[in-house]
Amino acid sequence: MTTTPVPFKKRFAYGGLAFKVLVFLMYVFLLAPLLIVFVISFSSNQYLSFPPEGFTFHWYAELPKQTAFLDGLQTSLITAAITTVIVLLIGVPATLALDRYEFPGKAALSGFFLSPLLVPTIVLALGLVLVLGPLGLTNTYESIVIGHIAITIPYVIRTTLMSLQTSDTSCEEAARVLGASSFTVFRRVTLPIIAPGVIAGGVIAFIVSFDEAVISLFVAESGRPTLPVQVLRYVENSADAVVAALSVILILFSIVIVFIVERVMGLRTALR
Repeated sequence: MTTTPVPFKKRFAYGGLAFKVLVFLMYVFLLAPLLIVFVISFSSNQYLSFPPEGFTFHWYAELPKQTAFLDGLQTSLITAAITTVIVLLIGVPATLALDRYEFPGKAALSGFFLSPLLVPTIVLALGLVLVLGPLGLTNTYESIVIGHIAITIPYVIRTTLMSLQTSDTSCEEAARVLGASSFTVFRRVTLPIIAPGVIAGGVIAFIVSFDEAVISLFVAESGRPTLPVQVLRYVENSADAVVAALSVILILFSIVIVFIVERVMGLRTALR
């Protein structure tokens, strides 16, 4: 008995449907924890539990009363802003040097800048404590910024390098032929071309620095605790839904940043 072969278009359609279902399930798997946190933040339960027994805004009203969270938020915003500015000032020139010039030790320097991505954060945090402790820099803004620079600069270099390698350099050559200085070429031509990668790297650096807990816990736990450290302290002693409400606020904060980047230049352009 012979079987009728399934037409190619139908097989392709079946494969496309299976792929869409798989993608949908992956999205559900990734977003389910966020949705649960969102629901719990409105729960009337006196402790973190799911499903909720009722609906209330009580935990959001409690947030302004948590002075520890407000102090940690201030520390996180200050250190994240300073870290972002510094890594951009270091990362963009370093990326230009790595992309445009040949010099001894270029490969080693490139590996050095990207090495924090390969080192466990807790190892890096312990090393910072051993280095900064004798210098008296622990429990200060400086210690947090130094640690956050180490873990965020690879993102700026990678995004800026991608923009440089995919950009058209003919405009730079034309500007030099017309007599523009190197600084003028960079300011008027190169920087606008690579701006999407630079901005994307800066946004990623800010978010990573704002969210970093391990390094902040090691180098400034008792002096300048950041918001993630304050959250860790809080959940050690309390199990109510204030943390869930705070988490929802932070998620919305991240969405706003992504929305702004999308409106200004588009995510595909910024991350290409």
